[in-house]
Amino acid sequence: MTDISALRRCIEEHGMSIKFVAERTGILRETLYNRMKSGDFKISEISALSKLLNLSRDERDAIFFTLNSE
Repeated sequence: MTDISALRRCIEEHGMSIKFVAERTGILRETLYNRMKSGDFKISEISALSKLLNLSRDERDAIFFTLNSE
């Protein structure tokens, strides 16, 4: 399950908006909002977000593959 709080924090720390992230990753804005509510991201979306946010493997795993979530 995705740690939504950590993902939001990472996006904010990079000075990005959800709209910007959606545009740069090719994920529809509405889809990104829905994914952030459900925490259910596709592998391709995780890959795109990881690249945009420049996440290390450990950071990616801590955000997207954690047992603790919101």
